[in-house]
Amino acid sequence: MAGRIEDYALIGDMQTAALVCRDGTVDWLCLPRFDSHAIFAGLLGTEEHGFWRIGPAHAADARPPAATRRGYRGDSLILESEWDTDRGTVRVTDFMPPRDGAPQLIRIVEGVSGRVPMRSALRMRFSYGRVVPWVHKHEGRTVAVAGPDSVWFDTPAETYGQSLTTYSDFTVAPGDRIAFTVSWQPSHKEPPALPEPEQSLEATEDFWREWVEHCTYHGPYREAVIRSLITLKALTYAPTGGIVAAPTTSLPEEIGGVRNWDYRYTWLRDAAITLSSLLRTGYREEARAWREWLLRAVAGDPENLQIMYGIAGERELGEAELDWLPGYENSAPVRVGNGAAHQLQLDVYGEVTEALHLAHMTGLARNDYASLLQLKLIQYLEKHWTEPDEGIWEVRGPRRHFVHSKVMAWVAVDRTIKLIESGDADGPLERWKQLRDDIHRDVCEKGYDRERNTFTQSYGSKELDASLLLIPQVGFLPPDDKRVIGTIEAIQRELSTPDGFILRYPTEGSDEGVDGLPGDEGAFLACSFWMADDLAMIGRVDEARRLFERLLALRNDLGLLAEEWDPVNQRQVGNFPQAFSHVPLIDTALRLTASGAYGG
Repeated sequence: MAGRIEDYALIGDMQTAALVCRDGTVDWLCLPRFDSHAIFAGLLGTEEHGFWRIGPAHAADARPPAATRRGYRGDSLILESEWDTDRGTVRVTDFMPPRDGAPQLIRIVEGVSGRVPMRSALRMRFSYGRVVPWVHKHEGRTVAVAGPDSVWFDTPAETYGQSLTTYSDFTVAPGDRIAFTVSWQPSHKEPPALPEPEQSLEATEDFWREWVEHCTYHGPYREAVIRSLITLKALTYAPTGGIVAAPTTSLPEEIGGVRNWDYRYTWLRDAAITLSSLLRTGYREEARAWREWLLRAVAGDPENLQIMYGIAGERELGEAELDWLPGYENSAPVRVGNGAAHQLQLDVYGEVTEALHLAHMTGLARNDYASLLQLKLIQYLEKHWTEPDEGIWEVRGPRRHFVHSKVMAWVAVDRTIKLIESGDADGPLERWKQLRDDIHRDVCEKGYDRERNTFTQSYGSKELDASLLLIPQVGFLPPDDKRVIGTIEAIQRELSTPDGFILRYPTEGSDEGVDGLPGDEGAFLACSFWMADDLAMIGRVDEARRLFERLLALRNDLGLLAEEWDPVNQRQVGNFPQAFSHVPLIDTALRLTASGAYGG
């Protein structure tokens, strides 16, 4: 069985990523890209679907004990796990060097004290665990081949095959360092170059040290902010600048449920807010790369803006179910692709425009096409903002007039007016000012419940929605407006879990709710950070700090967060690690630091 979601560490090379469990098992790795087929899919099935385990000697059909301790080496994505055994202490260093050629996952086993017997067990399965490759020797190297893919396994240790698995049994003493490397290469090409593990380790450490030095945040939450920034960088696809929402698919929002989605794509919303956090912490190059990705992805067709694209800008992300995988803790179905790609979500226009506006305000070099794109987005909204949509949460039920969608349409128009007023674009200024006023009035008249003093999820509904917490943060209304305060307090009353975290919206258990799905879900971590932001904005800064620090305590031992928190089982759920959790962590840290609302 795979570990708990929070048992995993992230390593990656900014083109793909692996998840490493506390016991030294790699249960998830897609090659060569985030959205490629997995060669280790044990996370979503059983060990028959692929894994790679290195740890103290253990039975062939068992997992080794969890590491005694683990952590990242400084501010990097280099994982170090140590086991104290009755024979001595051993360390395993796992990393993926920033790519210069074939993608590599390198694992270095180092003796610390005593003489420790160790075992490596490598079970490669292609196509998400469905295909057993042909494993053979080629000029002294082990290679697994199936169709277009080949995976090369290099180590100086002796290896042997048994039960369609490649094993290595060895012993390490103090000072011993034995490296194991998996590399991917198209099967029709020449073998990849022999790995150089020690040089790659040094280069990887240098890369992360130099990257972190650009961070401009030096407040009291620096450790949490740096780890979140490193995670966001790891989720960026370096060749194009696209940012994946998470490196996994189908980790469930409810254990045993059906709310299992593929997040290995670039959501415009997630990427736009990620860009915002990167810009405000000093990372302009990532912002420039994302803007270029956006312009390529949208190209000359902003009227058909999708809510998500592939990491290179692909538009077709057809959804399918992998029925041979039982799912994480039997949470089926396992899905690849995402059928929500072609939903209408009007809020995306606001998030993209806000990101372009922030890039402009922070001095990113002007791009005339970016300004033209912004104008075209408003031309589209001018015609369509009155339509119902699927909203920020990608509901699979009927379209509605979601309040958050209308608010973000207002944001898009407001930021474009500012662009025109700055002299960097031309447009019908007075007409769009009137449009901005029309949207604002429409929301305040149709999306506000006067009896309860709160905005609602959609026009005419009684349900609440945590996305309403963004109303003061985007400037739609000031924080001291009684309607804002009433909305914050209503969400606290009606959408809080017993431990004070925030649900996205009400769900209906076994019945289908507003999202068209049965089942429930955990507290949505981004929404809980938004609540902390709002509390700080309305002057309840001590309460905001306490909530923020409770949220920080939900991170795993390596500082990583999934999408949600299960308040009943007290565990992380959803795809992992999740950009949409780490971005608001950074934002709230910046806000609380600016307000002085922190202890110690």
